[in-house]
Amino acid sequence: NYALIAEIRLYSFGYSDAKVIGTKATQALKLSSEQLSPQKHYDFGMRGLNALLVAGGLGKRKYGDRFPEDVIALRSFTDVNMPKFTSADKPLFEGIIGDLFPGVELIPGEYGQL
Repeated sequence: NYALIAEIRLYSFGYSDAKVIGTKATQALKLSSEQLSPQKHYDFGMRGLNALLVAGGLGKRKYGDRFPEDVIALRSFTDVNMPKFTSADKPLFEGIIGDLFPGVELIPGEYGQL
């Protein structure tokens, strides 16, 4: 069960709301696999979930308690997924994320000078 794996991993990264965020992560991947275009470089299975969870853990380490956990998770999920999506799939993914994280404001990314 991917949701249980996500929950346990997020708890290990220090999330206190790991059950809810883990469920949202798995739902985001499930809905993305159903609604986004089929591309060879998209991976919405366990490898994709692991990438989300590792990014979420790094985000928790970076931001700590400065932001709510759902804000950190949203930033991490977006950072992992948006670069690989086609321009047609980006608005679809933003809609999926918007439905799963209603009212959550995306904090600005800290990418340094590009």
